[in-house]
Amino acid sequence: MNPNPEISLILPCLDEEGAILSCLEEIKGTIRDNSLVAEVIVVDNNSRDNSAQIVKDCQLTWPELRLISEKKEGYGFAYLQGLRNAKGKYIFMADLDGTYDFKEFPQFINKLRQGADLVIGNRFTGKISDKSMPWPHRYIGNPFLSKLVRLFFKVKIGDIHCGARAISRAALEKINLYTGGMEFASEMIIKAAQKNLIISEIPIEYRRRIGQSKLHSLTDGWRHLRFILLYSPLVLFFLPGAVLFSLGAAFMLIFYFFNPVIWGVQLYVHPMFLFSVMIILGYQLILFSGFSKIYAITHLGDTNRLIESLFRHITIEKTGLAGLLLAIGGGIIYLSIFIGWLRSDLGSLQEIKSSMIGLTLLVVGIQTFFAAFMFSILGIKNK
Repeated sequence: MNPNPEISLILPCLDEEGAILSCLEEIKGTIRDNSLVAEVIVVDNNSRDNSAQIVKDCQLTWPELRLISEKKEGYGFAYLQGLRNAKGKYIFMADLDGTYDFKEFPQFINKLRQGADLVIGNRFTGKISDKSMPWPHRYIGNPFLSKLVRLFFKVKIGDIHCGARAISRAALEKINLYTGGMEFASEMIIKAAQKNLIISEIPIEYRRRIGQSKLHSLTDGWRHLRFILLYSPLVLFFLPGAVLFSLGAAFMLIFYFFNPVIWGVQLYVHPMFLFSVMIILGYQLILFSGFSKIYAITHLGDTNRLIESLFRHITIEKTGLAGLLLAIGGGIIYLSIFIGWLRSDLGSLQEIKSSMIGLTLLVVGIQTFFAAFMFSILGIKNK
C-alpha cells in the first residue's frame, strides 16, 4: 500500500451487495488504465448484507482497498469518517449503488489539478438513464433546492445533490463539515461558497441504481431545505421581519398623529392594533434571524465578520439595558394614562392611541431583554 496516495476515493456503503463488486472492479480498472496512485476507502455504515464481506474478499488482491466502519447511520457520518481516514491530496466521493460511472472520476481529479477546489457532477447536463431518478426529484425537488442555493449563496451549480464530487485536501481544511445526514451534500457546497473557494461542475452520466434506494424523499428533502434556510436567516427571518416592522412602525406613527381617510372611509384608532402586531411580529423575526446566525457561527462552523464584531460589542448588559429602557418607556406611558384617569375622577378615557404605543414599547422591551440572554446562551461555542 502506498503511504502517500495522490487520490483518495471515499465510498459510503449501506447494504449494497448487489452493486459493490461491479463498482469496485470499475474503479480498479480506471485506476490501472489511468496510472493513478490512489487508495480506495469503503465506509461500511452498518450494512446487514454481505457488502463488508465482498470488500474483504477484494482486499486479498488489492492492498490499496481499505474497509472502515461508521456506527452512526447517516450519509454525512459515513463521509466524515472516510474523510478522517483519507490520505490523498485529492478526494473523490461517490455512492456504491451503481448509479455513477467510475470511469469518469479522473475528470474530477483533472479539474482539481487545474486549480478548482471543489468539483460537482451535473447529472442534468450529462445523461440520465431511464427510471434512474424519480420525476419528483428530477423536476421538482432537486431543481428547487439547487435554485435556492444558487440564489442565496451566489454559486453557479446546477445539481447540488449530485453524489459524485471531488475536493482538494487544501480546500477541505478550510471548511468545517458537521452534518450527519443527506444535508451533508448541501453543507459542502454552501460552506465552500462562503469561503470563496473555486467550485466547478462537469456533466456526468447517471445510471439506474442497483438495489433498493435508501433515500427518503420528504424527510431528506426537508433536511436539505432546513439546512439551507438555517444558513440563510437573512431571507427566512430578517427580510420579512424588517418589512413587517418598518411598515408597522411607519403606519403606527401616521395613525397616531392623524386619522387618514382611505377609499372615503375615515379611520381612527382600530388599525393601530394591527400595526402593533406587525411591529412585534416583525421584531421577533429579526431576533430569530440573529439567533439563527449566532447558532450557525458557534455550532455549525459558519463565519460572518460583521455578526462576530457586533456580538463582541453588543453585550448582554447593553442589550438588556436597552430592553429595560424600552419597557420602562412603555410603563411610563401607562402610568401617565393612569394618573390622568385618577385626575379625571375615574371618568372615561380617550387614550387608546397612547395605550397602543405603550403596549408596543412594553412588549418590544421585554423581547429585547430576554433576547439578550438568548444571544448569550447561543454565543457559547462548542469546545
